[in-house]
Amino acid sequence: MGLKPMWGGWCCKGFVSPLPGSKPASPPGPPVYVDLAYVPGSWSARTVDEEFFRRVRSLCYVISGDDHVKEGVMRPILDALLAGKQQWGSDVQVTLIPTFDSLVMHEWYQETHERQQELGITVLGSNSTVAMQDETFPACKVEF
Repeated sequence: MGLKPMWGGWCCKGFVSPLPGSKPASPPGPPVYVDLAYVPGSWSARTVDEEFFRRVRSLCYVISGDDHVKEGVMRPILDALLAGKQQWGSDVQVTLIPTFDSLVMHEWYQETHERQQELGITVLGSNSTVAMQDETFPACKVEF
């Protein structure tokens, strides 16, 4: 079974924002395959769990947003990626692209590196920078 880009998905059909402390019900159906997925940020980051990664299967996941809410739920999100990817039953390579530096991310990377390799998960670190006008910022190029 190969990955094929498929648009649409569970987040667009029948999704209702959860009340604080509750989780939305996932509609039935097969997983959605995409090339690139942004992991929800801010308060929505609390809804990202193993089921999210079981249902939204991506070649690349971008974790963005350097905020206190994301930092507080970062480890459960990263652990959910490992647990969800394990359920895929395929050897598809996955790339995780963090857009900010995080102590939690570094600790998770070191503690779970062997499991990441077993599951075919690569975490990109960016040493590249882009200069535009008066700004310089880290960058990462993703090709499909």
